[in-house]
Amino acid sequence: MTSGPKTKNPPAVFFGSGPVAARCLELLLHHTEVEAVITKPRPAHHRGKTPVIDFAAKHGLSIITASTKQELDQVIARHTFSSRYAILIDFGIIVSQAVIDKFDLGIINSHFSLLPHLRGADPITWSIANGDDKTGVSLMLVDTGLDTGKLITSRIFHLNGNETTQALTQSLILHSDQLLQEYLPKYLSGDITPRNQPHPSRATYSRKLTKADGQIDWNLPAIQIERHIRAFCDWPQSRTRLGNLELIITAAHVIDQSGQPGSYTHDAKELIVFAKEQALSIDRLKPAGKKEMPVQAFLAGYKSQI
Repeated sequence: MTSGPKTKNPPAVFFGSGPVAARCLELLLHHTEVEAVITKPRPAHHRGKTPVIDFAAKHGLSIITASTKQELDQVIARHTFSSRYAILIDFGIIVSQAVIDKFDLGIINSHFSLLPHLRGADPITWSIANGDDKTGVSLMLVDTGLDTGKLITSRIFHLNGNETTQALTQSLILHSDQLLQEYLPKYLSGDITPRNQPHPSRATYSRKLTKADGQIDWNLPAIQIERHIRAFCDWPQSRTRLGNLELIITAAHVIDQSGQPGSYTHDAKELIVFAKEQALSIDRLKPAGKKEMPVQAFLAGYKSQI
């Protein structure tokens, strides 16, 4: 068993808002001092969890909140930090040059793709949906562009074609923290000079998901639909209607059969839906308002309704 670092990195200000940010902050505290946490405020009348605020409060960290780019500019202007750098992960607010300039050594963003591939929102989801054979983590200095800043380092993470967004996210969080542990001291000491991203003309972009992305289009090839099911498993989920039932498909595998796209067949153990190319054999699914279940349990209870 290896022990953690004997001394921590110099203080940083942490920018982050979502559950990914909360987990990254938890790991970061093992090797880096955190002077303050900047995050989105708890929404009015919100009774659920606010992962970053909840974690920071539990650990006695200073919390600063902002909802918009303008609010962020204002609150940062009012504060003086001893930290010479900041770390930004899963923040969700555009950072202005004025905020960047607050830190002598800049703001380091851990972005979950191999830049310049999949700049923008939801790179993890789209790496699965697109059928990429690799992704990774890039440590980048934030600038005012969309993930266009100089790279400190990046590292490949190979995909096996079975990942879900949830599982890949957890793997990349650990991947990210390993890079921060290894390369943050080198950057802070000046041993690494950030470099321009390679081949910027080849940059690709991911977009934010919408609820409409969850509606299964059976006119797509089955292999593409299966990737979408794994990619959209958290949100917006993959929905379809079979017979009288609205269903969320949570797991399926491709089989070499053909039929009219959107038509289906079943017996006591197997439910097959045909796509433009090949078909999907459904493994797990959720009827509307019900819990997820294996296809055999679904067929035993709902076969007469499809």
